[in-house]
Amino acid sequence: MEKTSPEWGNPQPCGHARVQEIMRWMLPLAVLCSSLLSLPGKDTDTYDPLEVKDSVIESRTLEVVDAGRGRTLPVRVYLPGTWKAAPVILFSHGLGGSRDNNPYLGNHWASRGYVVVFIQHPGSDESVWKDTSAPQRLGKMREAASAKNLLLRIKDVPVVIDTLTKWNAEKDHPLHDRLDLKNLGMSGHSFGAVTTQAVSGQSIVGGRLSFTESRLSAAVMFSPSPAKLADPATVFAAIRIPCLLMTGTLDTSPVGNMTAEDRLKVFPCLTKAPAWQVVFDKATHMSFGDRDLKGDSGEGNRYHKPILAITTAFWDAHLRKNIAAKEWLNHRGARSVLADKDRWEMNALAKPGL
Repeated sequence: MEKTSPEWGNPQPCGHARVQEIMRWMLPLAVLCSSLLSLPGKDTDTYDPLEVKDSVIESRTLEVVDAGRGRTLPVRVYLPGTWKAAPVILFSHGLGGSRDNNPYLGNHWASRGYVVVFIQHPGSDESVWKDTSAPQRLGKMREAASAKNLLLRIKDVPVVIDTLTKWNAEKDHPLHDRLDLKNLGMSGHSFGAVTTQAVSGQSIVGGRLSFTESRLSAAVMFSPSPAKLADPATVFAAIRIPCLLMTGTLDTSPVGNMTAEDRLKVFPCLTKAPAWQVVFDKATHMSFGDRDLKGDSGEGNRYHKPILAITTAFWDAHLRKNIAAKEWLNHRGARSVLADKDRWEMNALAKPGL
């Protein structure tokens, strides 16, 4: 028997047939709703990671003293103009660098409301080459790129976090109440990227040691490096925090004989963490630094704009939980600041809806 619908004036199927009829109408509707939910919202149209929100930046040089290891770490802290507690980003320099490297990152991230702490690592910093003649520098740099210095660097990171926590609580300290250490990011270039990889979860020394820093919420690696003494899939398996990797098609290094192809081996091994990667066309190892490169046409390093835009959106998405920033990353935003031949990719865990 069939009933007549007073609204439609048509017979309505009963029982199983009725359920099938409902499902026939609801399935397309569900697909449509899902598609609409995955589209960028209106906020994405106005989100701009290059907008300078705070032009008043304060920079301080401080020292972190690790009495237990007899080690003093120079740091440079970039502070936004606002006095409320802000998310914190740590940066680890490359081999032969210092706390004064990459100010373009420190200034922009701070202008976006982050406290940025550049750590200097004695033993693998500028002291390696400063008083060395040019012919001897490469040899000295290779000596400094040691497992010993990597371990020193890795152990520097929790000491810095502990000290920042202490300073944040001291009423007479200039950083008092200015640090939101519950939203903490880690970043680094080259040897600093290896340092970042290790504290983010990568095991080292052939996969036998792990120094995961549980207080980190997200990580950015400029010029990442794969594990050469162990199975890459195994050593990167413990990384669980969101990661952004940046490299270039000419990103090689004579120290460690690293090729551009080697740097691409990290991304596919991040199977347990949301991960994004940029491969800049013709970018070299030094493209992530501050100096203009040979051949630049007076406009400065062309990679800096997309570096600042994409890293800022990444930090906003994961240290501020900004939905518009996440949509900007996952839809057209990131692609819009890249050149045609630059490569932008994300893994399955980073894709919308997952």
